[in-house]
Amino acid sequence: MAKRAKKIREGRDYRRRQKSTSIYFLLWAAFTALSLIIVLLLGFSQSFVMEQTYKHEAAQDVTEKGRQIERRVIEGAPEAFGGNNSAYIRYLAVYYDVRVFILSPDGALLYPQEPQTPDGEKLFDFSQTLARMQEEMQKQERKSVVYEGEDEYVYGSKISLYGRDAYLYVEKSLNLIVETSKQMDVRMLLVSVFIFVLSFAISSGVSGWLTKPISEMTDKAKQLARGDFTVDFHGTDYGKEMVELADTLNYARDEISKADAMQKELIANVSHDFKTPLTMIKAYASMIMEISGDIPEKRNKHAQVIVDEADRLASLVGDVLELSKMRSGLETLKISEFDMSSYLHEILSRFDYLKDTKGYLFVLEVEENLWTRGDELKLGQVVYNLIGNAVNYTGEDKTVFVRLKKMNDAAFRFSVTDTGAGIKEEDLPTIWARYYRSSETHKRPVQGTGLGLSIVKTVLEKHRFVFGVESERGKGSTFYVDFPLVSK
Repeated sequence: MAKRAKKIREGRDYRRRQKSTSIYFLLWAAFTALSLIIVLLLGFSQSFVMEQTYKHEAAQDVTEKGRQIERRVIEGAPEAFGGNNSAYIRYLAVYYDVRVFILSPDGALLYPQEPQTPDGEKLFDFSQTLARMQEEMQKQERKSVVYEGEDEYVYGSKISLYGRDAYLYVEKSLNLIVETSKQMDVRMLLVSVFIFVLSFAISSGVSGWLTKPISEMTDKAKQLARGDFTVDFHGTDYGKEMVELADTLNYARDEISKADAMQKELIANVSHDFKTPLTMIKAYASMIMEISGDIPEKRNKHAQVIVDEADRLASLVGDVLELSKMRSGLETLKISEFDMSSYLHEILSRFDYLKDTKGYLFVLEVEENLWTRGDELKLGQVVYNLIGNAVNYTGEDKTVFVRLKKMNDAAFRFSVTDTGAGIKEEDLPTIWARYYRSSETHKRPVQGTGLGLSIVKTVLEKHRFVFGVESERGKGSTFYVDFPLVSK
């Protein structure tokens, strides 16, 4: 009980936490978060992927141009330049849109000729540039390399020029790419803010549109809970899933309505069944007090009526309690092996008074020595209820057919057939319901509360036995149970 109470408290706390967060907010938050993720991914692709793409293209461009420049430098300056190598190097730099220098092994600038200040100081120092180029060559173990500098891509190559070693330095600036990336980042930021604000508004509208049918169904479910069985869960169509949910809720409404009607009928029946014996007990007790108290013969007869009616009351109360215990799981099965054939004869003997006093006929087809395994007391109650049900609903000929026959080496079937009006096809799924009782008017030689078939179903489901009913209007009904056969 303590564990159950703890689970109930935990469930209540969980529902309280869930109630504080609406599905509208969850959907809105999910859509907004998704939009934010998309914007971030888009920004990442623009700032990082695009930058890497530009750099890759720059590396390919400087490689291709560097190789062409290297080939043309080695070939020498055309006659049009009159042997002016510096002018030719400047021409190549302009033509290929790169910076081109020819360096000596010690880092001095060979071409184009380096301008000097009036005091003879050189303006350019390429010693560190050459050291980095040589480092890359040593690392890659190649004479021609391409590498990324601070804001440029460099093509470097060791060449032989006029019979001496030299180094070709070709540089492509990345300043344009960097500036373009910065401008793209700013534009992307503005676009991201716009997209985020737009998605914020759209997600709010979409969330409201999606949660509207749920809110409508919630309001209608509250109406149903208040006992309004006319409520219709179909509204504006919001898709296949919502239509299916509405169909399911409408089906549940119809079933609840049926159960409610059956429950009211049960209360009326139980009230009537309780009232009759109570009235009899009170009347005969008064008769004993006022009339037959001193007459032993009459007193005993009246007292016997009181005892019989008290037994009838006890039987009614027992049915209600029995079903309640089985449904709650408080009662466990007591499994044993027993002879169903002899047990059936014993149960049938309880109906002898109907043969003797009311002319009922029981037609038996019972194979002997059929053993099974289960809760003997509960299965006996099943057999008794099914036979009693057949007695109550059989036709004017008052005939009931009881059969117990072997089906195969693993099972045998118990069946009981009446000759009554049969069961309507639409009522077949509900006959096992807790509150079911046929609306057909009939006399009930075996008194009951309408719980008999529900008890049968509960017991057989606990045993996991196959059972069912076959009925045809105007020709009666047959209830059957398949029992496992135990060899003896």
